[in-house]
Amino acid sequence: MKPFIHDDFLLQTDAARDLFHTFAKSEPIFDYHCHLPPAQIADNHAFADLSEIWLGGDHYKWRAMRSNGVDERVCTGNASPLEKHHAWCAAVPYTLRNPLYHWSHLELKRYFGIDAVINPASAKEIWEQANAKLAGMRVHDILAANKVAVICTTDDPADSLETHERIRKTGIKTRVYPTFRPDKAFIVHQPAAFNPYLEKLAGAAGAGVIKSFEDFLATLKKRHDDFHAFGGRLSDHGLETSFAEPCTAGEAAAIFAAARHGRAATPDELAKYSSFLMLELGRWDAARGWTKQLHLGALRSNNTRLLAKLGPDTGFDSIGDFSQAKSLSRYLDTLDSTGQLPRTVLYNLNPADNYVFATMIGNFQDGSVAGKMQFGSGWWFLDQKEAMEWQMNALSNLGLLRRFVGMLTDSRSFMSYTRHEYFRRVLCNLLGNEMERGELPMDRELVGAMVREICFSNARDYFRLGLDAAYAG
Repeated sequence: MKPFIHDDFLLQTDAARDLFHTFAKSEPIFDYHCHLPPAQIADNHAFADLSEIWLGGDHYKWRAMRSNGVDERVCTGNASPLEKHHAWCAAVPYTLRNPLYHWSHLELKRYFGIDAVINPASAKEIWEQANAKLAGMRVHDILAANKVAVICTTDDPADSLETHERIRKTGIKTRVYPTFRPDKAFIVHQPAAFNPYLEKLAGAAGAGVIKSFEDFLATLKKRHDDFHAFGGRLSDHGLETSFAEPCTAGEAAAIFAAARHGRAATPDELAKYSSFLMLELGRWDAARGWTKQLHLGALRSNNTRLLAKLGPDTGFDSIGDFSQAKSLSRYLDTLDSTGQLPRTVLYNLNPADNYVFATMIGNFQDGSVAGKMQFGSGWWFLDQKEAMEWQMNALSNLGLLRRFVGMLTDSRSFMSYTRHEYFRRVLCNLLGNEMERGELPMDRELVGAMVREICFSNARDYFRLGLDAAYAG
């Protein structure tokens, strides 16, 4: 009996199979956006058991377990690793047609060579076989086995870069760079959190007390420079919508000062302050030759009871239905009007906005860089087969798919590198089926070159991060 995960998984035609096995399968991975903990890379972490690496930090799986009636103690609480493992194996049969069913079987196959279909009856066998192999598998082994050329972690400006210094000293082949994500610099509507954050930021920058808005900008700019010195060339923002309200430096300074004195910014003040800061950060990115990433459209932390109990990023976020086009256009246009629009990747979380985003990037392509404006890969709730195809179809219809920088993990799990394989199979199936139908030429070298570019070399060339010769392509 053929195993569920076999060589031609998701590949429906001969052309699709040829594209994947010849042009996609062996390409290195350029993971330009993820949430992997840098400390585990620096420490070359050894995982205690399958539960830690497979379930720890994976809010996708926690959501599914909760939906299957699993108590929170077993999802994120103090249940034993084995109990958590059995609960997940019992939940997997109920994830049929959820991408977790594909991902989980791919993870076991690629990391541990396990072909068993996941269910309660196979849980013991999976636990024993995986743990036996995991005993000799550390983080650096995982990255090498998956041919991960580049990792861009997501780091707050107030985070110490000492961990990245330790990573460098390990001699790891994978290049690991920090990404500048200053979301907490915007929370002037939450002074109880904002003011302690400024103290941490000043400490990371080796600066004195941040008293004024000018002090704040100087300290934040110092950290931007520090990230650049460590090889960082990407910034990132997680926003509901882009900010683009008129705001003078004096107005932003007054809003900042009020927050420093404990008065929360009103919604209008927050929008103005954030708009000023986003434009300033965009100019810094452009001046340094960085790429800015905008993750737009998430409605976060919907469950206030469990947010208070478990904290953010534990699986209580959803797609938002925000109006995106006008504010995004104003933001990009303001930077473009002064020649200060950096390379930009736009990630959309609401599939209803796919054509909005795909047309928006075309407004600001200026011929200076091929694919300067990118419609990013299907993100978060949209990183499964159907939504990946939606994103690629929108980009194909309205832009240049062949300039696409491809897939990323956006994950906290070292088991997520199979998502690149998943994406590559979806891509090759989409293109191969169209070749078989006569909608694309039956020219394997032409289409295969596009596959290779989307899988790796487009990202390598676009983000301009240093690579070892073995990964230079």
